[in-house]
Order: sequence, then structure tokens, then C-alpha cells
Amino acid sequence: MRDEFIPTSAMAIAAHPDDIEFGCAGTCAKWAKRGARIIYVLVTSGNGGSHDATHTRETIAEIREREQRAAAEICGVHEVEFLRYNDGEVMPTLELRKDLVRMIRKHKPEVVIAMDPTRMYSGKEYINHPDHRAVGIATLDAIAPIAAMPLMYPELGPAHSVREVWIQWVDDPDTWVDISDTLELKVRALLQHKSQVGDEMAQRIRDWALQEGKGLAPAEAFKVIFLKQRDQPEDKAPDGQAATMTQGA
Repeated sequence: MRDEFIPTSAMAIAAHPDDIEFGCAGTCAKWAKRGARIIYVLVTSGNGGSHDATHTRETIAEIREREQRAAAEICGVHEVEFLRYNDGEVMPTLELRKDLVRMIRKHKPEVVIAMDPTRMYSGKEYINHPDHRAVGIATLDAIAPIAAMPLMYPELGPAHSVREVWIQWVDDPDTWVDISDTLELKVRALLQHKSQVGDEMAQRIRDWALQEGKGLAPAEAFKVIFLKQRDQPEDKAPDGQAATMTQGA
């Protein structure tokens, strides 16, 4: 096992409140505990995310933003940005790309955790939300190369180069993060989203994490894109794949 990677800073960009908790909250909590600065960026406030017709878009958005902030605090995340696009209407537009460039240049993360823009469905029971795909496309477009190019939108702030992109919810991961010490934080964080999930979700999250870790340990899985290679000691081979728990498990 190689030395565990902990970034100095990371930004998780997601479509809706609870996407991070379902996806990468265990990793974010682990990195935060090890001293990393973590920023959450939510493209929507989930203002369409209720089957309760007594809600309006405004009332459910207020509830879901409050739930997201509470979930972030549990994981040691104190910076949460809401772009407040309409839930269910997100498209990978130039406007969204520029908003994400602005966030990247403002916070200057070493790592960005992104949604998978290619995932259309999972198994026989789930069609991926179109907002997830749209946010994934816009995130990757904002990172490479726009945020790093000083002549592109200088009014959005000084250029910043993200070093690594970690894509969550992928079918072909190459990196696993052992979240044994933050799994219960992930569970508690997800359960803050009371408008979306019930207590029965806690055990499902534990089961999914163990399944992701292939029975070895509870884990979260990612595909990592290295835009800049990590500095390696002379006596170590170049790191072709990031390994925070295990490789090829």
C-alpha cells in the first residue's frame, strides 16, 4: 500500500443537496479530519425535489439548503456555495461553466470531485438524473482548460489550475478511499436530508460502502484524472493510479 494521499484543499461540485452525501462525503470528512480545506458547491438547491405538493420551490429550497449545511458541518466542511439553478432544468451552458470557473478561481482547490458526465443509468432500476450529467459536463469543461487560462474570462478572477479531478459514481473506478473512520459521519450527514431520506437509509449506506470496498473495508470509489502529476520521491515509481486504500481490489 502506498502512502495515503490527502490534498491541501478540495472542492466537491454536485447537482443537488444530498448528492455529496450519497457519493463522496466519507472521503471529504476524512480529508477534513486530516487538515484539508473542503468546499461544497451545489448547482441547485433541490427546489424541485419533493413529491409533497404543499411545498413550493421556494420552501423546499430553503429546507434543502438548511439540510445541506447541517450535513456539511458534520463532515467538518464549513464552506458551502449554492448557485441556485432550477432543479431538473440544469444544462451544460456557457453560463453554468462560467459560474463554476468563478467558484474554482475563488477557492483555488487542489482537487475537484466531480460527477460522472457519461453515466446514463445504473443496473436495471436507476436512470441517472439529467442534472447529474449536465453538472458533470460543465464541471469538466470549467476545469480543463478554462479555469487555468488567464485570457479566458479574467473578470472571473485570476487563473487557477486544478491538479486532480476525482470523478464519483463511476462504473470503472481506479481509486478507492478507505472510509472506515468516517463512515458513520457519512451516514449521519446523509440523514440530515430528512426531506429526502428516512432512517432506513443508514444501513443501506453502510452496505453500499462495504460493497464498494469489495468486502475489505467500507470505501468510496473514484476515477482520478491527473492534470498535474504528484511529486514523487526518487525511490518510488511514478503513480499511474492514485491509491488511498488499495489498487486493483
